Amino acid sequence: MSLIVSSIGQGLLWALLGLGLYLTFRILDFADMTVEGTFPLGAATAVAAITHGVNPFGATLLAIGAGMLAGLITGLLYTKGKIPSLLAGILTMTAAYSVNLRIMGKSNVSLLGQKTLFSGDFMQSLPQYFDSVFLGVAVIAIVTVLLVFFLATDYGQAFIATGDNPTMAKSLGIHTDTMVIVGLMVSNGMVGLCGALIAQNNGYADINMGIGTIVIALASIIIGEVAFGELTLNQRLVAVTLGSIIYRIILLAVLQLGFSANDLNLISSVVLAICMMLPQLEEHVHLKKPILKGVQPHD
Repeated sequence: MSLIVSSIGQGLLWALLGLGLYLTFRILDFADMTVEGTFPLGAATAVAAITHGVNPFGATLLAIGAGMLAGLITGLLYTKGKIPSLLAGILTMTAAYSVNLRIMGKSNVSLLGQKTLFSGDFMQSLPQYFDSVFLGVAVIAIVTVLLVFFLATDYGQAFIATGDNPTMAKSLGIHTDTMVIVGLMVSNGMVGLCGALIAQNNGYADINMGIGTIVIALASIIIGEVAFGELTLNQRLVAVTLGSIIYRIILLAVLQLGFSANDLNLISSVVLAICMMLPQLEEHVHLKKPILKGVQPHD
């Protein structure tokens, strides 16, 4: 039971990564590789700040700011430098590796003996692993509500329109470059927050902890979409979180079968590939009845 609780807690914390990528990958239609550098950047910033005496809450805010700065750089490279989106993200991700080493001073920094968001009296009074569940639910609820309100505003609708059809958005007077930059900043700010929380939960930050994070984020998005089908935009935000939890439970089940933790990236890729192929496999084996041409389905 404790392993399942731990998986749920990890799924809630990692869901921030999926939500961040969802903004760019699905809504903005921007393939953002920056997240592989932003995630360890958020972790490195938070851990370095805490070890230098900064309050854990303040350190987490600094991590969000660092993530937003990385998103800003990618956005400027894409909009002003006219660099392709994929390459712009890779450039920022590569640069972030050196920045992370500068911030931490070495490849790995421990939080042993340091106060974190998980070391308060209330958090310590909770049963084992429930601290990550409690904090994960609180943070995800706040972030999801803020995203729902943001996307419902005129600015948010302009953001959605930019992803749907940039040309038409421009004709309506929307500054699409600004929308892209803001979207990347918000997205990577959330990824930086995720990195900060995961580092505090794990008790350390490592220079290589960002490897494979984009696969984890995509897995949360794809699993949520496949598992829950046609949803509204707001429901999809919730589905990403649920997809992240399901993904963690799948990993737990696979590890219980005897696989090594060293195989996690391989397992993640296989799970993502299977989930992405499910709709095609479903149609191939006729699990989904095709609609005949000219025949409308009954209401």
